[in-house]
Amino acid sequence: MLELRIHNALAEIDPAVWNRLCGTDYPFLRYDFLEALESSGSVTPDTGWQPLHLIAFRHSEAVAAMPLYLKSHSWGEYVFDWSWADAYQRHGLDYYPKLLTAIPFTPASGPRIGSREAPERHVDAMLDAVQQLAERFGASSWHGLFVEPATRDALQHRHLCMRLGTQYHWFNDGYRSFDHFLEQLASRKRKNIRRERQKVAEQQIRMKRIEGPHISEQQLAEFYDFYQSTYLKRGRRGYLTLAFFQTLLARMPEQLLLVIAEREGRAVAGALSLKSASTLYGRYWGCREDHDSLHFETCYYQGIEYCIENGLTRFDPGAQGEHKIQRGFRPIETWSGHWIRHPGFADAIRRAVDEEQQLMREQIEAMQDWLPFRRS
Repeated sequence: MLELRIHNALAEIDPAVWNRLCGTDYPFLRYDFLEALESSGSVTPDTGWQPLHLIAFRHSEAVAAMPLYLKSHSWGEYVFDWSWADAYQRHGLDYYPKLLTAIPFTPASGPRIGSREAPERHVDAMLDAVQQLAERFGASSWHGLFVEPATRDALQHRHLCMRLGTQYHWFNDGYRSFDHFLEQLASRKRKNIRRERQKVAEQQIRMKRIEGPHISEQQLAEFYDFYQSTYLKRGRRGYLTLAFFQTLLARMPEQLLLVIAEREGRAVAGALSLKSASTLYGRYWGCREDHDSLHFETCYYQGIEYCIENGLTRFDPGAQGEHKIQRGFRPIETWSGHWIRHPGFADAIRRAVDEEQQLMREQIEAMQDWLPFRRS
């Protein structure tokens, strides 16, 4: 029998306990990452993210942990349910608050329950606690986003609505160099990538890759200006504060990689990635000046080259972007599970996601034909 305890901030939890359960290799479930979101002011009740993190105990020993938030909106999630919220409103019902298990502002698939046992063993207990919390807070639903396969299967066993999405990831098939990777592409696609990289060089732009322990405070501040500029062009500010990035640099520098583009001696663009032992996660990007093909070079080609040089097996460059396919990124499945408290809406949403799932499978299958690799 498990005892579930709720924590209104990650700071209430012993970092050693959390990291013992969740590990530190997958950077986004690491204590330092999630706590930096909260302590920096990026994830707080005032920004619409009320932490309600769950720790499961057996005989006074912590055996599982799950990040959980009470949300008053759907920003920063990347699995879009705005139409569900609109439907609730049209029927005079409140969709918010809702409960969410996800990594804020981070559409990277991975573990969502941390445990030294098989995490799926704790899904039932966690969902039972979530449903009790939904009653307590008047929440309409719970959503587990970008879950790993084992958790997906456990949620499906509980008859949750399972929603299929897609992203585009690059896989290292034992490439010896970037040129070796290009040799596997069809001639026209290979020439296009070389042309894009050449355009960057012709604009007198020099690329620098800086490992986390060597990133200076000035370089981080410059990158943050780039990051904010991307949002300001759309009339709003970025979700994350400078303090968040400073905390990452102080606490987990070994999992950071900064790519800086310089022109005439000054930085003009940057991309900050995180990494595990096997995967590079491209997360944050921005630029001060627009230059032809600079985004592709900074966010994609530098990441591919880094993975090849350092033996990483996968590059997850972030959400969306079918244009990634012609640059060697393959369509992959992503999954989220949804528990809807209202029976009528649960049935309607289930039908909708089942129809969406069929269309998404057809789309993923069709996109296989877009891949740039040579036909054997």
